[in-house]
Amino acid sequence: MNKIFPSAAQALEGIVRDGQLFAVGGFGLCGIPEALIAALRDTGAKDLTVISNNAGVDGFGLGQLLETRQIRKMISSYVGENKEFERQYLAGELELEFTPQGTLAERLRAGGAGIPAFFTRTGVGTQVAEGKELREFDGHTYVMERALQPDVSLSKAWKADKSGNLVYRRTARNFNPAVAMAGKISVVEVEEIVETGALDPDAIHLPGIYVHRLVLNATAEKRIEKRTVRAKEGV
Repeated sequence: MNKIFPSAAQALEGIVRDGQLFAVGGFGLCGIPEALIAALRDTGAKDLTVISNNAGVDGFGLGQLLETRQIRKMISSYVGENKEFERQYLAGELELEFTPQGTLAERLRAGGAGIPAFFTRTGVGTQVAEGKELREFDGHTYVMERALQPDVSLSKAWKADKSGNLVYRRTARNFNPAVAMAGKISVVEVEEIVETGALDPDAIHLPGIYVHRLVLNATAEKRIEKRTVRAKEGV
């Protein structure tokens, strides 16, 4: 089966609809699937629920979908870099399900592993636990968290072979493997595609069984959220 699509737009053809649940990889702007996010914006799909550790920044990453008002709800752990997100949320225009970062990662991992729910002590006694089942184990209270299994996942890897086996590069690995695993349809943006068998099996971070569609983006912008520099002395 050919998993490679000639463009991000074509990789999303036939699988995007209004009201879907999406998961998007990345941490801040590190390792986000830039081309796929832009292509999702261009589909015009609306009323989307998006699972992502954060919401990008104004005008870039998921910030583009917030500007076009295509996102109805975010399931996130950190959203502090996006002023438009803040404005929409405070105005009651955007729903938000806050999830502790480790819990969010585990909810995605559980979705990919076929585990419907799990118990954790994180969030007990806080708003995170409101309306959720609580249970006691060994004298401690735990809250039950449901797994996340998005309709479509958009993620980023460094390198793939034609079978979809993935290699991530350093911190860009972040949420991407869990996002790719969890999606009912998993679309992955990569910087390089090699022949099947060219990757060292021990170097593969995620097997191709989790990947349905691949798109090459060899010239990703890789924008930095905040660049802070110190003036050189004597200049």
